[in-house]
Amino acid sequence: MAEPNPFTVSADWLAAHLNDPGMAVVDASWYLPAQNRDARAEYDAGHIPRAVFFDQDLVVDPASNLPHALPSPLVFATFAGSMGISRDDTIIVYDGPGFFSAPRVWWMFRIMGARNVRILEGGIDGWKAAGRFVTNKPTKVASCVFEVEFDPKRVASLSDMRRIVDTGEAEIADARPAGRFAGRDPEPRAGVRGGHMPGASNVPALTLSRDGRLLAPDELRAAFADAGVDLSRPVVTTCGSGVTAATLTLALETLGHTDNRLYDGSWTEWGGRDDTPIEGAGS
Repeated sequence: MAEPNPFTVSADWLAAHLNDPGMAVVDASWYLPAQNRDARAEYDAGHIPRAVFFDQDLVVDPASNLPHALPSPLVFATFAGSMGISRDDTIIVYDGPGFFSAPRVWWMFRIMGARNVRILEGGIDGWKAAGRFVTNKPTKVASCVFEVEFDPKRVASLSDMRRIVDTGEAEIADARPAGRFAGRDPEPRAGVRGGHMPGASNVPALTLSRDGRLLAPDELRAAFADAGVDLSRPVVTTCGSGVTAATLTLALETLGHTDNRLYDGSWTEWGGRDDTPIEGAGS
């Protein structure tokens, strides 16, 4: 029997533990315009009991012009505390399909010091499909203090990426779909070139889960190997704006690969500049 993933929980598990003390449930749903889903409206219409809504367009660095820029530890702690979430809670994060936007919030809580953060397999889509109870009643929140222990080593900056591209000191795993990685398909944000960073490998985030569940470890390992990612080396994950890159981070951590960072600016920052080298159709 396969070992359970230490970073995910099943719907059965959550249903059985939903009323446990110290349990925090977080709706981290976020969607691209092409998906035609309104995350906040869906939450208001029906969410898992006890869930609070984590707005990934709001919990950001207010001084940055990049989408989803990681907030400072103080800003993050303020938002988390206002949601009634402490660092020592058992934090269960979910999104719509299971592994689209939830990994980003899983990653954020972990690098800010939370000790027990997991993702709900199947997301709320699977929860609803199984006929489980949802509510449209607002979740009562008692604000608290989230004591941050930020780990800056898990975040890569633009200057880090320039060095990595120049030296090849780490693997670069890009989570965008293959067409965007190759520069064949347009980027969803205006003014952003197509293509990818020199030396990057393409591991599309959507290929790492099936039916709302993360692939088994042997399949994850094969996905990275097939893409040409050497897991014996440090890895930096990237995507369009730093959201789906966290799915690759989740997969790496599942495989026991802990020498990884996430490039927070991702392709919106790199491809939006005219002084960064690129490969692919936009080069």
